[in-house]
Amino acid sequence: MDVAIIKYNAGNIRSVDYALRRLGVTPQITADKEALAKADKIIFPGVGEAFTTMRFLHEEGLADFIRGLRQPVLGICLGMQLMCRHSEEGDVDCLGIFNTDVRRFVPQRHEDKVPHMGWNTLNNVKNPLLDVSLEGKFVYFVHSYYVPLCEHTIATTDYIHPFSAALQKDNFYATQFHPEKSGSVGERILKNFLTL
Repeated sequence: MDVAIIKYNAGNIRSVDYALRRLGVTPQITADKEALAKADKIIFPGVGEAFTTMRFLHEEGLADFIRGLRQPVLGICLGMQLMCRHSEEGDVDCLGIFNTDVRRFVPQRHEDKVPHMGWNTLNNVKNPLLDVSLEGKFVYFVHSYYVPLCEHTIATTDYIHPFSAALQKDNFYATQFHPEKSGSVGERILKNFLTL
């Protein structure tokens, strides 16, 4: 299987690479559109800031390219947020794959800390990416912005209020959490993605 990781100014590319190698897959890390187009599966990782990253994707011609992909694509963390319509982070229009906006967490109580960082549970899971055995399992989050519940939500998590832990539309899948940092549960999710 030919798995490609989109190479751009994202901070977690190496950890995604290592996670896939632990599963016996050697991914290609590339920004070459021809190589990406040939891949069986594509991962769109992300740790960074929305405005700067969207500017980079437009400059490199990757924004329209990603929208046009037809094979299974998995967005992770910022990758998921960039697949949405608009982000409050930098007030920037994003890829518009998911018809929803990204909002900043606003603490409601003294104990509400932003960013949401650490382990939290998956709820209301549905989809081949997140099979029902993952209901209530813990995964690892680090984020200050979130995607509200919407028509594309395939799992929820509650922090300050319920939000989308994962999204899916057509061949596009996305997780707000980091499967590559989520132990055996994250490995299961990556395996599920590789078998889609």
